[in-house]
Amino acid sequence: MHTTVRQDGSWSLPEGLGQAIRGTAEDIATLVRGAGDTALAVPGSAWTIGEAAAHLALANELMADLAAGRERPYGDGTPQSLAEANARSLAVFGERGAEPLATMITEQADAFLDAMSRSGADGPAPTTPLGPMDRSVLASYLLTHMLGHGYDLARAVRRPHMIDRDRVGLCMPFMLSVMPRVANPAAIAGLDADYRIRLRGGGTFGVSLADGAVRVTPGTPPRRADCTILLDPVAFLLIALGRLNPWRAIAQGQILAWGPRPWLAPRFPTLFTAP
Repeated sequence: MHTTVRQDGSWSLPEGLGQAIRGTAEDIATLVRGAGDTALAVPGSAWTIGEAAAHLALANELMADLAAGRERPYGDGTPQSLAEANARSLAVFGERGAEPLATMITEQADAFLDAMSRSGADGPAPTTPLGPMDRSVLASYLLTHMLGHGYDLARAVRRPHMIDRDRVGLCMPFMLSVMPRVANPAAIAGLDADYRIRLRGGGTFGVSLADGAVRVTPGTPPRRADCTILLDPVAFLLIALGRLNPWRAIAQGQILAWGPRPWLAPRFPTLFTAP
């Protein structure tokens, strides 16, 4: 993913990323406005539609503040701390109406993009709930976060979701940067393995595990992989975000694996905790 630095020191997001952020926010707003009853439960979640939409509105505001250079502490990056921060923010923000939340989701996405357009290329990396990130990765983070919850809302209102191969590709800078941070220490302990992950019609990356550490390599890894996993991009993102059972994806033919140690494939998703 390549950013463009202009002569005046400002820079632009990688091609298509700003449009994907704006389009995803608008898609989510359409789902929220069409929900009818925001008190309905979101499948697989403890939240209602209104609570999920409120969380998205608040998260987009948080990201916009980070892009503008404002400090916004929000947990320490662990799943428990993020869940606690989410609960606290929802407790003090009482809006659950479809129209106000839909408007806030799109307005804060626009505020994020506006802050990005005004930031300099040499500005400090914002400190996010998952650690410091350069601005292009932060934008990828925002898109990934919206797509995960947008998928939940689409299921709740029984409408098509907005995840596609192109948007998954724009999520990859965030996904690759965060994988070492969200590795499960207990799951990777004692595992020495080299994976190659290929997304159909998309990119390739390597994941090496040794001595309790994780190294992610964009592109084709230099060493021969113990296990190569080929999978549908949308399935990859949904599995990574904890929205799709890997065995279901295997049964549907969305995942194939081969190599000297192909039995490592089912273990791969268990090595990480969804961000």
